[in-house]
Amino acid sequence: MKELTILTVDDDPNLQRFLEVNLTRRGFRVIQANDGVEALEQFASHSPDLIILDLMMPHLDGWAVCRRIREHSITPIIVLSARGDEEGKVQALYLGADDYLTKPFGVQELMARVRAVLRRSAPSAMGERTLDRDISLGPLKIDGERHSVEWNGRVVHLTPTEYSLLYELASNAPRVLTHDELLARVWGPEYKGATHYIHIYVGRLRTKLGEQVIVTTPGVGYRFGIRPDKKEG
Repeated sequence: MKELTILTVDDDPNLQRFLEVNLTRRGFRVIQANDGVEALEQFASHSPDLIILDLMMPHLDGWAVCRRIREHSITPIIVLSARGDEEGKVQALYLGADDYLTKPFGVQELMARVRAVLRRSAPSAMGERTLDRDISLGPLKIDGERHSVEWNGRVVHLTPTEYSLLYELASNAPRVLTHDELLARVWGPEYKGATHYIHIYVGRLRTKLGEQVIVTTPGVGYRFGIRPDKKEG
């Protein structure tokens, strides 16, 4: 397995030590930053495969770091938040974070989140299958080998999670996929019942591709939708 690099960002030295010990023990290369400004510098210098990012930090908070990174990169981000800060976690997901961990957390929860995110962003390195089927459906074109997306001839940059969700919906069109099916296929079985992930990511895809790209079946799930002048087939 290719050695993957993880950037951990937190101003708590004890937590940083915990992350470093447990991630390196499992074969990851770890680089660290103590605040948001240093995080952006380390990100530019090392191009990590994953970022673990605290939200509450001096100088530049995690929300600002997430926003700046998402301006030019789809590198996956797991944010760290305080217990009870539901609004902060949701805001981070809307800004482009891929997942979150609530402090305090243990080794098993940490590794489950890390592996789940990396399965979507670096499936080959994690020993997983890749989504390599090309799809051409109405205005949508997906290059399965490159994991690239075009909508009406325009290249659209998606995060690994956004890509996986769109791929599942498009490859199963016009069938409705239930919330449980989408969670299991895109996020993994450990996310059962966490439907807020789907709602947020559907919103992000609609922002990038248009409201018509995904159709809601209330109380059931979602299906891929195409422009009204196209026929599903």
